[in-house]
Amino acid sequence: MSDATRLSVFKTYKLYVGGKFPRSESGRVYEVTDTKGRWLANAPLASRKDARDAVVAARKAFGGWAGATAYNRGQILYRVAEMLEGRREQFVREVAEAEGLGKSKAAAVVDAAIDRWVWYAGWTDKIAQVVGGANPVAGPYFNLSTPEPTGVVTVLAPQESSFLGLVSVIAPVIATGNTAVVVASEKAPLPALSLGEVLATSDLPGGVVNILSGKAAEMGPHLAAHLDVNAIDLTGADADLARELEIAAADNLKRVLRPRAEDFAASPGTDRMTAFLETKTVWHPTGSLGASGSAY
Repeated sequence: MSDATRLSVFKTYKLYVGGKFPRSESGRVYEVTDTKGRWLANAPLASRKDARDAVVAARKAFGGWAGATAYNRGQILYRVAEMLEGRREQFVREVAEAEGLGKSKAAAVVDAAIDRWVWYAGWTDKIAQVVGGANPVAGPYFNLSTPEPTGVVTVLAPQESSFLGLVSVIAPVIATGNTAVVVASEKAPLPALSLGEVLATSDLPGGVVNILSGKAAEMGPHLAAHLDVNAIDLTGADADLARELEIAAADNLKRVLRPRAEDFAASPGTDRMTAFLETKTVWHPTGSLGASGSAY
């Protein structure tokens, strides 16, 4: 059969929830176009029910992911980079279409995103040494502070940076042992939905990352008010929506990372990792050894 008579096989994009690829329970989709208005695909328009399902999946996965060794989490994040490297050309094309970039600039964005996974993979077993430690106290005690993950984090991904920005907000959340419910860029969700396919084949346990496409203004209020969500990253929200969600998040004292001007191509630092860490401090008496009064 010649190429002229062959029908193209269009890709069906789906949500990524609990390690599986469901369509929206509402059956809704919306058109995704490139920067010139040309149709690219239909993406699922996730509903409130999809958001609740994603939170359930994230909570179920949290215990195992938080309890994994930091070294093992680093191995898995590095595996994500490996799998992305193998599908580089696909993501270059999707990012070029989503962001209106030439092929060389899109390739640079994808390479930076792959490198960002490697960067955070290297931090998984080092962040505790940076933000934890032994504290000097005036008394016969050991006083040790260690970081622990916050829990389930809702992430409103950047609207403009559909892939590098997306990776830059997801990777630090899961590198530190949290699980994530991600609302992808509304106008450019396809790289995010394709990332779900990579995560599914990267040894990442199902439910650690859940990716929803659709309207942040529709799902955001329910996720911000959800009592089983522990924190929310408002990067992809505009000023009015961010204010609304921050008020809703206060009801159960969620940690909130407010939107700010960011250059995702710059070195990320540790701020996004520490934003969703809790510090546990343990006091323990040193005791004494015999009548000499020596301590251990």
